[in-house]
Amino acid sequence: MLHDKDRIFKNLYGEQSWGLEAARQRGDWDGTAELVAKGREWLVQQVKDSGLRGRGGAGFPTGLKWSFMPKQSDGPVYLVVNADESEPGTCKDREIMRNEPHKLVEGCLLAGVAMGCSAGYIYIRGEFVREAEVLEAAVREAYEAGLLGKNACGSGYGFELYVHRGAGAYICGEETGLIESLEGKKGQPRLKPPFPAMVGLYGRPTTVNNVESIAVVPTILRRGAAWFAGLGREKNTGTKIFCISGHVNQPCTVEEEMGIPLKELIEKHCGGVRGGWNNLLAVIPGGSSVPLMPKSVCDTVRMDFDSLREAGSGLGTAGVIVMDKSTDIVKAIARLSKFYMHESCGQCTPCREGTGWLWRMMERMAQGRARIEEIDLLFDVTKEIEGHTICALGDAAAWPVQGLIRHFRPEIERRIVEYTKNARAAA
Repeated sequence: MLHDKDRIFKNLYGEQSWGLEAARQRGDWDGTAELVAKGREWLVQQVKDSGLRGRGGAGFPTGLKWSFMPKQSDGPVYLVVNADESEPGTCKDREIMRNEPHKLVEGCLLAGVAMGCSAGYIYIRGEFVREAEVLEAAVREAYEAGLLGKNACGSGYGFELYVHRGAGAYICGEETGLIESLEGKKGQPRLKPPFPAMVGLYGRPTTVNNVESIAVVPTILRRGAAWFAGLGREKNTGTKIFCISGHVNQPCTVEEEMGIPLKELIEKHCGGVRGGWNNLLAVIPGGSSVPLMPKSVCDTVRMDFDSLREAGSGLGTAGVIVMDKSTDIVKAIARLSKFYMHESCGQCTPCREGTGWLWRMMERMAQGRARIEEIDLLFDVTKEIEGHTICALGDAAAWPVQGLIRHFRPEIERRIVEYTKNARAAA
């Protein structure tokens, strides 16, 4: 359980002003020049020692990612913040940008110093109109107060920060697709290598980080790596923003300690599952792209990267989607398949052709218009898509279907038997 004194986001619900003066009263921009003066090596080591893992879904160690950036460069080096939050069930970054924008802006400066960046770009999802307005206003406030620019915070370090609005494509949440879009091109992922740390935005070394990953950095540096590492569990440290939606009594976004049991998270913050815990059917724990978990797993599983991976799912973005027994589980996964079909950029054949095939197959499964042996065929096709595309969208399309077959195969079979019986009776 997270104590109030350990909360990083003190204005997550917008009860106070997002502006600079209120942000300073909450502790933002306090002693930033002194942190900048400690230099690259110290900043990177602190983030490494904190155990912070990327909050965008992959969970890659943030400090390690920063250390990949070249120590010496013959030109500009960039930080790009991924604010293209388009994963169904996920609504954490928008709350940070709407209510705590200065944490993100200050985090950009400190991350920029840690990697030797001369400029940072915040790539925000186009539909986040109000959030973009707040973020742009916060950047303006920071410039006017001398916190950004040629002599940021009076530290002697020059750092420019820009807000760039995207056009609403899910694929631009993938880091190289985002870079392509930021350059004014079609948002399609790049082949790797070369990785962005060597050849990124405008062909220069670039690191792409999630909003939450960057926004927690100033607090980690102020309070110390040991404090952050003391929260959560080993290799899954710190706090995390969870978004819980679906069939709960009080859907919410909440900051909690990593490793909190899923059942405790739902009952403590959401007033429990609609109709009681025993009415729970399944939970998607990390945004729509990770496999669902049935109630039997949800009873004991903890909400962190490693525990959920062991349970056959993933923490992802920590967008928790709760489904009670009123849910048509097969139709729900078919709906997600349609989303991934629609959002495929079409560059890779397995994804371009496979996502449409998955959706059509899932629609038939939802109606029962299929044969029992086609369930295995469907699973085999997800395996042909998974791991065979440039980016992870193919995996994201495959995993929900795999989770459904793994845990709810009897329900699919029941529909097929029932449909076949009714069709014969009608004939």
